[in-house]
Amino acid sequence: MWEAYTEDFADIKNAELALLSSAVRADSAETSSLLAEDFAEIGRSGRRWTYADSVVALAGEEQRPVPPRTSEWLFNRVSAELVLVNYVIHEPDQNSRHASLWDTRGPTLRYHQGTVVPR
Repeated sequence: MWEAYTEDFADIKNAELALLSSAVRADSAETSSLLAEDFAEIGRSGRRWTYADSVVALAGEEQRPVPPRTSEWLFNRVSAELVLVNYVIHEPDQNSRHASLWDTRGPTLRYHQGTVVPR
């Protein structure tokens, strides 16, 4: 069952938001602490990213002055340790829908996918 944001999911939402922050993305140790060793991502481009790919790519990104605006947060506990998170990122040139699978024991991100929303 999908739930809107509640305090039960505060650690996971904060970790997801941290990964949208340029300061965290630029810090490979900080990024590494939030990603599971078997992390995988399917990016908005369709490219598959591994843990190692992601840590290197995020550290080399151009810094943003503020993180992107987000909305439509939904959380689905799929097991005692896993929560599926869905939300939308709003950027000036495009919006995208995102799905993340978080292990609550870290929390650590196991999987992420972003999909561009057609205008």
